[in-house]
Amino acid sequence: MPSRLIETAEILSRRILAIDDEEANVLLLRSVLEREGYRDIHTLTDPTAAAAAYSDLAPDIVLLDLMMPQVDGFQLLEAFARHDRADEYRPILVLTADTTLHARRRALALGAKDFVSKPFDVIEVALRISNLLETRILYERIKGQ
Repeated sequence: MPSRLIETAEILSRRILAIDDEEANVLLLRSVLEREGYRDIHTLTDPTAAAAAYSDLAPDIVLLDLMMPQVDGFQLLEAFARHDRADEYRPILVLTADTTLHARRRALALGAKDFVSKPFDVIEVALRISNLLETRILYERIKGQ
């Protein structure tokens, strides 16, 4: 494995918020994340509570489903963008069964930083999460200079 700019322990210490209306999906994500060594993991199955959780928890990364009842992932992407400062980098990884080109383009246009189709490879998702968190940490360092 190539050497990292950021220590693994620092990446693993970051706060993760996973939002999916399917309990099985959040349990799978929690299991994958815990196996990787993450400990500050928060999960939601009620998308109506997601905007408040985003604000209260200030996660370092969000794992977001798109197809949810009442409030979908696109609406949450818009709400998250309204919450964040313009100079903030908080990555959102979309994990969805909606594999259409329109969904990918719309999610990315609304601020998602990466997009993975379900069913997903758990190792690939873990690597993408780690990479996005590493980018966030580097962004924070540059911004702090």
